[in-house]
Amino acid sequence: MMKRIMIGFAAVIAGLGVGGAGAWGVSRYFPHHAGGEKAPAGNEPSEFVPTGEILAPLVFADGRLFGYVTFECQLEVTEGTGEDVGARLPLLLNAVNMRTYRAPLASGPDGLVPSLGAFRRVVMEAAAEVYGKDVVRSVAVTRAAPA
Repeated sequence: MMKRIMIGFAAVIAGLGVGGAGAWGVSRYFPHHAGGEKAPAGNEPSEFVPTGEILAPLVFADGRLFGYVTFECQLEVTEGTGEDVGARLPLLLNAVNMRTYRAPLASGPDGLVPSLGAFRRVVMEAAAEVYGKDVVRSVAVTRAAPA
Protein backbone atom coordinates (compact mmCIF):
# COMPACT_ATOMS: atom_id res chain seq x y z
CA MET A 1 0.00 0.00 0.00
CA MET A 2 2.79 2.41 0.92
CA LYS A 3 4.57 1.59 -2.36
CA ARG A 4 1.51 2.70 -4.41
CA ILE A 5 1.30 6.00 -2.55
CA MET A 6 5.00 6.70 -3.06
CA ILE A 7 4.80 5.86 -6.78
CA GLY A 8 1.80 8.20 -7.17
CA PHE A 9 3.56 10.96 -5.26
CA ALA A 10 6.72 10.53 -7.37
CA ALA A 11 4.62 10.67 -10.57
CA VAL A 12 3.00 13.93 -9.47
CA ILE A 13 6.38 15.49 -8.61
CA ALA A 14 7.89 14.30 -11.91
CA GLY A 15 4.90 15.65 -13.82
CA LEU A 16 5.21 19.04 -12.15
CA GLY A 17 8.91 19.13 -12.97
CA VAL A 18 8.46 18.15 -16.61
CA GLY A 19 5.51 20.54 -17.05
CA GLY A 20 7.35 23.43 -15.41
CA ALA A 21 10.45 22.81 -17.52
CA GLY A 22 8.31 22.69 -20.65
CA ALA A 23 6.58 25.96 -19.76
CA TRP A 24 9.91 27.62 -19.05
CA GLY A 25 11.31 26.40 -22.37
CA VAL A 26 8.35 27.69 -24.36
CA SER A 27 8.43 31.08 -22.65
CA ARG A 28 12.20 31.30 -23.15
CA TYR A 29 12.48 30.20 -26.80
CA PHE A 30 8.99 30.93 -28.20
CA PRO A 31 7.73 34.02 -26.34
CA HIS A 32 5.23 34.90 -29.09
CA HIS A 33 3.41 31.58 -28.43
CA ALA A 34 3.41 32.00 -24.66
CA GLY A 35 2.10 35.58 -24.59
CA GLY A 36 5.37 36.93 -23.26
CA GLU A 37 5.96 39.16 -26.26
CA LYS A 38 6.11 42.85 -25.48
CA ALA A 39 3.44 45.12 -26.96
CA PRO A 40 4.58 47.27 -29.90
CA ALA A 41 5.67 50.78 -28.97
CA GLY A 42 2.75 52.42 -30.84
CA ASN A 43 0.10 50.30 -29.11
CA GLU A 44 -1.64 52.64 -26.70
CA PRO A 45 -4.34 51.80 -24.14
CA SER A 46 -7.87 52.01 -25.43
CA GLU A 47 -11.38 52.66 -24.18
CA PHE A 48 -14.83 51.79 -25.47
CA VAL A 49 -17.52 54.33 -26.32
CA PRO A 50 -21.11 53.01 -26.39
CA THR A 51 -23.25 54.10 -29.32
CA GLY A 52 -26.65 53.23 -27.91
CA GLU A 53 -29.31 51.56 -30.04
CA ILE A 54 -29.00 51.83 -33.80
CA LEU A 55 -32.05 50.99 -35.91
CA ALA A 56 -31.07 49.48 -39.25
CA PRO A 57 -33.08 47.96 -42.10
CA LEU A 58 -32.54 44.29 -42.96
CA VAL A 59 -32.02 44.38 -46.71
CA PHE A 60 -31.44 41.34 -48.93
CA ALA A 61 -28.65 41.36 -51.52
CA ASP A 62 -31.22 42.06 -54.27
CA GLY A 63 -32.44 45.21 -52.47
CA ARG A 64 -35.68 43.86 -50.94
CA LEU A 65 -36.50 45.10 -47.45
CA PHE A 66 -37.13 42.28 -44.98
CA GLY A 67 -37.59 44.21 -41.75
CA TYR A 68 -35.67 46.18 -39.17
CA VAL A 69 -33.14 45.27 -36.51
CA THR A 70 -31.64 47.18 -33.58
CA PHE A 71 -27.93 46.99 -32.89
CA GLU A 72 -25.92 48.14 -29.92
CA CYS A 73 -22.20 48.48 -30.40
CA GLN A 74 -19.14 49.96 -28.78
CA LEU A 75 -16.35 51.81 -30.55
CA GLU A 76 -12.78 51.07 -29.49
CA VAL A 77 -10.81 54.32 -29.46
CA THR A 78 -7.48 55.47 -28.04
CA GLU A 79 -7.74 56.33 -24.37
CA GLY A 80 -8.52 60.00 -23.90
CA THR A 81 -10.40 60.50 -27.17
CA GLY A 82 -13.67 59.01 -25.90
CA GLU A 83 -15.23 62.39 -25.10
CA ASP A 84 -14.51 63.75 -28.59
CA VAL A 85 -15.94 60.62 -30.19
CA GLY A 86 -19.00 60.76 -27.94
CA ALA A 87 -19.59 64.43 -28.79
CA ARG A 88 -19.79 63.67 -32.52
CA LEU A 89 -21.81 60.47 -32.08
CA PRO A 90 -24.95 61.91 -33.77
CA LEU A 91 -22.90 62.46 -36.94
CA LEU A 92 -21.78 58.83 -36.81
CA LEU A 93 -25.34 57.60 -36.35
CA ASN A 94 -26.43 59.66 -39.36
CA ALA A 95 -23.60 58.26 -41.48
CA VAL A 96 -24.50 54.70 -40.42
CA ASN A 97 -28.15 55.36 -41.27
CA MET A 98 -27.22 56.65 -44.72
CA ARG A 99 -25.25 53.44 -45.43
CA THR A 100 -27.44 50.69 -43.98
CA TYR A 101 -30.21 50.87 -46.54
CA ARG A 102 -27.65 50.15 -49.29
CA ALA A 103 -25.80 47.38 -47.43
CA PRO A 104 -27.27 43.86 -47.53
CA LEU A 105 -27.48 43.14 -43.80
CA ALA A 106 -29.92 40.20 -44.01
CA SER A 107 -28.25 36.80 -44.01
CA GLY A 108 -29.40 33.24 -43.71
CA PRO A 109 -31.89 31.46 -45.96
CA ASP A 110 -34.92 33.38 -44.66
CA GLY A 111 -33.18 36.70 -43.88
CA LEU A 112 -33.95 36.58 -40.17
CA VAL A 113 -30.31 36.72 -39.10
CA PRO A 114 -28.54 40.08 -39.34
CA SER A 115 -25.00 39.90 -40.68
CA LEU A 116 -22.81 41.23 -37.88
CA GLY A 117 -19.73 41.39 -40.12
CA ALA A 118 -21.54 43.54 -42.67
CA PHE A 119 -22.87 45.85 -39.94
CA ARG A 120 -19.42 46.13 -38.37
CA ARG A 121 -18.01 47.04 -41.79
CA VAL A 122 -20.71 49.71 -42.29
CA VAL A 123 -19.96 51.27 -38.88
CA MET A 124 -16.20 51.26 -39.55
CA GLU A 125 -16.71 53.01 -42.92
CA ALA A 126 -18.98 55.60 -41.31
CA ALA A 127 -16.50 56.13 -38.45
CA ALA A 128 -13.67 56.67 -40.93
CA GLU A 129 -15.78 59.32 -42.64
CA VAL A 130 -16.85 61.11 -39.45
CA TYR A 131 -13.77 60.84 -37.21
CA GLY A 132 -10.92 60.18 -39.62
CA LYS A 133 -9.16 56.99 -40.60
CA ASP A 134 -7.29 55.99 -37.43
CA VAL A 135 -9.51 57.27 -34.61
CA VAL A 136 -11.79 54.22 -34.25
CA ARG A 137 -9.76 51.02 -33.95
CA SER A 138 -12.59 48.48 -34.03
CA VAL A 139 -16.30 48.03 -33.51
CA ALA A 140 -17.72 45.52 -31.03
CA VAL A 141 -21.36 44.63 -31.70
CA THR A 142 -22.79 43.86 -28.27
CA ARG A 143 -26.44 43.21 -29.13
CA ALA A 144 -28.57 42.62 -32.19
CA ALA A 145 -32.32 42.10 -31.91
CA PRO A 146 -35.29 42.36 -34.28
CA ALA A 147 -37.11 45.66 -34.04
